[in-house]
Amino acid sequence: MFYFPDMGLFSSKPKPEPKPKPETPLLDEPWREINWSDRQGALQAVNNFRPQTEDQQIRILLHGPVGAGKSSFINSVQSVLLGRMYKLALVDNVSHGCFTKKYITYKIQKERPKTFYPFVFNDIMGLDSTEGFQVDDIKLALMGHVKDGYKFNPKSKLSKEDRFYNKSPSVNDQVQVLVCVVPADTLEPLKDKTVQKIRDIRLEASHLGIPQVAILTKVDKACPEVGKDLKNIYRSKRLKEKMEEFSKDTGIPMNCIFPIKNYHEEIELSDDADVLILSTLRHLLSFGEDFLKWKAARH
Repeated sequence: MFYFPDMGLFSSKPKPEPKPKPETPLLDEPWREINWSDRQGALQAVNNFRPQTEDQQIRILLHGPVGAGKSSFINSVQSVLLGRMYKLALVDNVSHGCFTKKYITYKIQKERPKTFYPFVFNDIMGLDSTEGFQVDDIKLALMGHVKDGYKFNPKSKLSKEDRFYNKSPSVNDQVQVLVCVVPADTLEPLKDKTVQKIRDIRLEASHLGIPQVAILTKVDKACPEVGKDLKNIYRSKRLKEKMEEFSKDTGIPMNCIFPIKNYHEEIELSDDADVLILSTLRHLLSFGEDFLKWKAARH
């Protein structure tokens, strides 16, 4: 054996442990694909949309918490389709209470006067509003029994004797797509009562076979990376986690949840925001048409 006295020749300080790399908030690849360069194609597809039955329209009912952006979504759709900022549904920028109190149908105008797209939106009171509403009223709205102008009553449901009760609803009066609109930036603190109302409304829609979709708004406020670049929307780990949690709480499948950015502060349109809105709208129309075909086949 050989022995080498320690003369400092072979001594060395232990190497410091490598610092763990900070976790990136973005996935390497988007978990859902979207064609960001095909705004014009998506717009043309909506412009060309026609239900199989002549004079048929797709009725889309929006519900969700106060300040989620239901009215803003209607305005955003109209803005994208007209190619300029448009305010059709009234919006309240102070979310201390519920701004929408009546059942109103919003037609989406085309460029030519007195011409409209073959789909309409209905907006209802916020699920967590202090005034509240009867879930039974939503069931009646789904079946087409609620006339425009009906003011929601938290204490009693719409009676058959009321002048706003539609005794003989047509197919166009009935809802073909139910959409839950929720804000991504305040999604975690949704009250148990709100989540329960979402489930109750979903249950009523399920009994009628109506397809159900969720729209996640205010994505730019929920994730800074998305605020910087909207194309990061399907790379954001935070947004994906929020969608997965919401899906688990409400039962709405992930492939029926669509994150978007409404127009709120902007005065000019953005191609990226347009693409997300148009993509979501195309899915809503497809779901509505599939539902109409399903109903026709049953009869």
